[in-house]
This record gives sequence, structure tokens and C-alpha cells, in this order.
Amino acid sequence: MTARRFRILSLASCIGMLLVLLAGAIVTNTGSGEGCGTDWPLCNGKFIPAYTLESMVEYSHRFVTGIEGLLVLAAFAASFFVKPRSREAIGYASGALLFTVIQAILGMMAVIWPTSDAVMAIHFGISMIAFSLTWLLYVWARRHEKALANPQADAAAERASSRSVPASLFKWVLAVMAYCYIVVYLGAYVRHTSTAGGCVGWPLCNGELIPELTGVTWPAFAHRLGAFLLGITLVVLFIYTRKMSGNRELTRSAAMALGLVVLQILSGWLLTETLNNEDVYVFTALLHTFIICILFNTLCSLAVRAYQLSRRR
Repeated sequence: MTARRFRILSLASCIGMLLVLLAGAIVTNTGSGEGCGTDWPLCNGKFIPAYTLESMVEYSHRFVTGIEGLLVLAAFAASFFVKPRSREAIGYASGALLFTVIQAILGMMAVIWPTSDAVMAIHFGISMIAFSLTWLLYVWARRHEKALANPQADAAAERASSRSVPASLFKWVLAVMAYCYIVVYLGAYVRHTSTAGGCVGWPLCNGELIPELTGVTWPAFAHRLGAFLLGITLVVLFIYTRKMSGNRELTRSAAMALGLVVLQILSGWLLTETLNNEDVYVFTALLHTFIICILFNTLCSLAVRAYQLSRRR
């Protein structure tokens, strides 16, 4: 397995996982989760189901997930044949395969047996972690290919970038990642419980800074509050990274994360504005999903590089 072929394979698995995430969001936002009844892996007892919008949306999601499973499995197998063998690459590939299997099992369980909204919200979080691992594998493959093409330049760049990176930065980024995951879970819970309408208006919720936290209002408000605090946290992380690390690569990643959370908050505003327009709401929900996945990937990459560079001091 050449470095170039492995990079292409890892990129394909990364793009495939993103499509799985977006397809899952479409299933949820169009209410197509029961489009294939309680049959799995068949759809309403057929390999190719009769055409209805719900069945085709759900079946397309299953089809994309199946293809992606094969890509992730291929990337996992190929990671053992990359020369020189890398424990980091094998770790990413193994994790991606593990979380892909878990999210497929959760999806199957949701179809066959009644599943709570709280569990279904975890399904999205598991898929996002799998996506992040395929992204990290692709980033590693790209860096590996460049290192093989010009080993001296890569070694010099690594030595230069490892200066003044405190070990504490990795811990801070890890904490921010964990909090980001909680905010993502709250958003997935709101989506699966259809409580987005609990907060009307933006940035106020039902015309109040702190609304009455009853019924469908509290999940929507909790997600909004969590997103706001995530934005504040990423401002602090950017300042800390820029001041304490003095590293352009890490500072650039922290700035990107900050920009993405601003876009995520604005896309949340778009969601509230299009809530009563089902045709548009599907696309704004996809945008919201896409941005948060890229944000989480950025934090994962920042955490990995902070850990690696701090150890090379």
C-alpha cells in the first residue's frame, strides 16, 4: 500500500462518513426513521423497497452506511500495510471501525425495537466520533505522504513547530472537546424530541432572557445556553493558545474553531427563522449539522497536535 493510495482511501472513508452523518440528519428532519418499518437490513421486507419518500430516504441512509462500512474496513486493513507501520494510523483506523460498528448497531436497534430519544441522540454523537477518527486518519495520511516525499523538510518543520508548546494546552483542548460533545448531544436531543420550537425568537427565548423552563422550552434553552458558553470557551481557548504556545499551527486551528462556532451560532439562528418552513428547514438543519461536525474535527486535530508537539519539546 503506497502512501498516496492510503491517503486516497482514507479521504474516501472520511467523505463517506460525512455523507452518513448528513443522511442521518435528513432521516431525522424529514421524519423518515420508520420508512422501512421494523425490518432490518431489508426495507419493508424487500431488498429494493417500493417507492415512498420516507422509505427511499431511510433506505438511502442504510445504503450509504453500508458502503461506508466497507470503506472503513478497507482503511483499517490497509493501515497495517503502510510502510513504515504506524501505531497512530492503526489507532485511528481501529477507532473508526469500532465506532462505525457501534453506530450501525444502534441504528439497527432503533429500527427493530422502540428506542428512547435520549439513546437516539447518542447515535449521532457516536457517528460524529467515527467521522472525526476518519478525518484524523486522513490528516495523518496526508502528513505521512509529505514526510516521505521530503523527509528533511518535514523534520525541520516539526522541530521548529515544537517550540514553546505547554503540555497543559492538550488538557485544556481535551476539556473543551468534552464540553463541545455535551452541547452536540443537547442539540441532537432537541432534534430527536422535536423541541426546537420550545424557544421562539433569537437571541431571546420566547421574548425572555431566561424563560420559564417547562415543557419543550427547557431542552431548547439548555442547548442555546450551552452553545453560547461554548462560544465563550473557544474565545478563551484561542487567547490561551496564542499567548501560551506561540505556535502558528495551533493558533490557526484555535482561530478556525472560534470562527466555526460563530458560524454554528448563526446557523442556529437560521434554524429558528426557518422552523415553520419545512422545505427550507431541512437544508438549514444540514448546514447546522455540517458546521458542528467540522468544528469537532478541528478540536480533535488541535488536541492531537498539541499533544504531539508538547511531547517533542
